[in-house]
Amino acid sequence: MPPAAYNGSSTPQHSSRPGSTKPGTPISSTSNCSLILRKQLLELQKYPVDGFSAGLVDDDNILEWQIVIMGPADTLYEGAILKARLIFPPEYPLLPPKMIFDSEMWHPNVYNTVDKKGEVCVSILHQPGEDEWGFEDAGERWSPVHGVESVLVSVISLLSQDSPDLSSPANVDAAKEVREDFPSYKKRVKRLARRSAEEAYD
Repeated sequence: MPPAAYNGSSTPQHSSRPGSTKPGTPISSTSNCSLILRKQLLELQKYPVDGFSAGLVDDDNILEWQIVIMGPADTLYEGAILKARLIFPPEYPLLPPKMIFDSEMWHPNVYNTVDKKGEVCVSILHQPGEDEWGFEDAGERWSPVHGVESVLVSVISLLSQDSPDLSSPANVDAAKEVREDFPSYKKRVKRLARRSAEEAYD
């Protein structure tokens, strides 16, 4: 299991990380959002779901959560301890959060660019409505009926796939490696999974 600090406890983090919300986001301007998120966080802490844990990065900022995902068994990520953040917009739940891995990832659906490094690209995290490019049905995208648990279950399902979806990759280089040299792709992912577990206990 990951260190206790990641299981619902707040942990000090640096606000300069990519994707962080600004410190001191006024809670008064997001009262409805704040109430919903606090309720969802309490539910997850009271009734933990196998495979992940959640807590606040900073007790004063409900819009940024620390997430730890345990690598699913019988997958390339088995044994991994993956650290990530959920960044919620003030309009939540009308608009989706962003999920950003702080653990190094190599996956076609996780960006690897400087400006979006670690950001997950999956249908449930895309803004509601029709996809202008036609890759997704509106029903696959974000809806206010979704919550944190459904997002994390979707991401765990993504990591559990035997072969990643390559239809619209966020990381083109990872998708190319899957197509052209799948054994090398698997080797790299397993190496990063092992590293994530080692770093979790540093």
